[in-house]
Amino acid sequence: MRIAKELTIGQLARRSGVAPSALRFYEEQGLISSRRTPGNQRRYRRDMLRRVAFIRVSQNVGMPLAAIREALNKLPEGRTPTRNDWAVVSEGWRAELNARIRQLERLRDNLTECIGCGCLSLDSCMLANPYDVCGDHGCGPRRLLEDPAPEPAGGRRSPAGDCAAPAQRQPA
Repeated sequence: MRIAKELTIGQLARRSGVAPSALRFYEEQGLISSRRTPGNQRRYRRDMLRRVAFIRVSQNVGMPLAAIREALNKLPEGRTPTRNDWAVVSEGWRAELNARIRQLERLRDNLTECIGCGCLSLDSCMLANPYDVCGDHGCGPRRLLEDPAPEPAGGRRSPAGDCAAPAQRQPA
């Protein structure tokens, strides 16, 4: 049995588990490539299966397409990523992924409490964010955007959580 060196878009979609529309989008974004037949049909080299798998795994760990494109563009002559390539790329993404994990953990842990938006509309705001101390650290959901301050000696934080209260803050 002869194995085809090229795949149609339908074959690539079935083998990769990615919709043809997504494959066309990936191609428009410069993540994969094809050649066109005289009848203007796309034909993909078989190694595009690995490239599509690389893209899907990268997306599943939360990497944006721009970062994926950047990683693929670093490969010599646009070749398909190898296991070693994945190891190098994933190591480079480790710090960003760890930061996202910390942010998701903060979201999970504070999901039912004040997120430090400064709205002062929740009943618990005076307990979780007295006098809007999180507002002193900038706009937006401060507890989700910033890494928490280190635990003070004694292991207790202010009621404001990640937004440390000034020593002498009076209500406005």
